[in-house]
Amino acid sequence: MKAFVEWISQPWPWYVAGPMIGLMVPLLLILLNKSFGVSSSLRHFCAMCIPNRMEYFKYNWRAEGWNLLFVAAIAGGAWLATTFIPNANPVEISAQTTAQLQSMGIHDFTGLAPQDIFGWEQLGTPVSLIVLLIGGFLVGFGTRYANGCTSGHAIMGLSQLSPGSLVATVGFFIGGLIVSWWILPFILQLL
Repeated sequence: MKAFVEWISQPWPWYVAGPMIGLMVPLLLILLNKSFGVSSSLRHFCAMCIPNRMEYFKYNWRAEGWNLLFVAAIAGGAWLATTFIPNANPVEISAQTTAQLQSMGIHDFTGLAPQDIFGWEQLGTPVSLIVLLIGGFLVGFGTRYANGCTSGHAIMGLSQLSPGSLVATVGFFIGGLIVSWWILPFILQLL
């Protein structure tokens, strides 16, 4: 068991992790006749909790119960990994990125995310709460407006040669670059 924990706690190379993610597409499409995506589970959850209140939620959400189970397994797997698998190595980022983040006031690089931004004590500040609420709204609105999330469009949609998924994926990357280079530095100055 100790050897397994040691093996699974190491970073997986791209040539292992990438094909494993890619194999989800034929598994879901061919074997289960389902589409991969995480954002649709929020709709199923709302339809389960708010039955027959809105037209958008009037459908057979039970047929998509596998998706709710999939998202619950993601959360459960993340909890298991962070609770039982030691992560002694910090995330490896380039020296240039480290210097850039330090110039913005980020100095704690332990764990998977900088604690200067994502620590529990940061959530209590008014600016962090406002950023969290606005960011959550924008992610939810964007996911609904794009008719899917990054995993659904970039993994499943592109593999099906969907033009809409190509446009959405390009938009995700452009939006990520804009946020990383212009909006995030501005927000970090406020924190």
